[in-house]
Amino acid sequence: MDLTRKRIVVTGGAGFLGRHVVKQLNLRGCEHIFIPRSSQFDLRKEADIVLMLQTYRPDIIIHLAAVVGGIAANQKNPGSFFYDNLIMGAQLLEHSRLFGIEKFVAIGTICSYPKYTPVPFMEEELWNGYPEETNAPYGLAKKMMLVQSRAYRQQYGFNSIYLLPVNLYGPYDNFDLETSHVIPAIIRKCLDAQASGQDSIVLWGSGEVTREFIYVEDAARAIVLATERYDGNEPVNIGSGEEMTIRQLAEWIKEKCGYTGTIIWDRSRPDGQPRRKLDVGRAKEYFQFEASTSLPQGLQQTIDWYRTAVSKGGGRS
Repeated sequence: MDLTRKRIVVTGGAGFLGRHVVKQLNLRGCEHIFIPRSSQFDLRKEADIVLMLQTYRPDIIIHLAAVVGGIAANQKNPGSFFYDNLIMGAQLLEHSRLFGIEKFVAIGTICSYPKYTPVPFMEEELWNGYPEETNAPYGLAKKMMLVQSRAYRQQYGFNSIYLLPVNLYGPYDNFDLETSHVIPAIIRKCLDAQASGQDSIVLWGSGEVTREFIYVEDAARAIVLATERYDGNEPVNIGSGEEMTIRQLAEWIKEKCGYTGTIIWDRSRPDGQPRRKLDVGRAKEYFQFEASTSLPQGLQQTIDWYRTAVSKGGGRS
């Protein structure tokens, strides 16, 4: 699909992942990109969705908007995380179908996988168990877009694809310690402790669980490639294929931040899912995507960006 002449709505386009997706679209020469702002279009409200479609008249929707957060935020807000994400996805898909959208790109979440998914996670395993409890409401709400996408393709011939990005990190991430994910939280804790002379920081859990991460610019490139090249019914993992323990991750971040204090692991706090590592074969086969940013490289770029943002009085904190 040639995207350059298409009218493209990117929900969540001003957010962390969204701004990088918009950048990738711009690099491809797309001239008709629209970013609905929540102050004008509340995508939880049916009337606002209809108004948004009538206002921008898109050919393609890339649906990135979501209510997200780390373990603490998921534990505090399971009801709103479930409802807000479910209602946004369900109503936006339905009205996109009614409006005659050419293609809908639904962005799911790694949190949809069962708690004890065999490693590496293969897309066929999505339905073989219940998600990890701390983020199950969010994961299940996002997974309903896959059910809806497949049902609409079967009944209406509606072209909707479903992508499953692994844990993202990079510039413009959320560094608020109440709602952030693991990488920005550790970066901020290390740099704050360094600035204030604290000799230790406390991190949640045991540090022994594993995670896979993908640099946000790589994830954005994958989403745009899939928009251009993939029209299939199957969900597709988006990841780097690299797994590491949170303990090793924390040591890398500590070193790159130049922090010399100690890390205290609070085992009374939940670890989340025991392991995460994706099988990324489908993305390579279906739309020729492979991640190109190594974790050490991406971490350094993220730390450098955050330091600069803080020095300028910015940063998402």
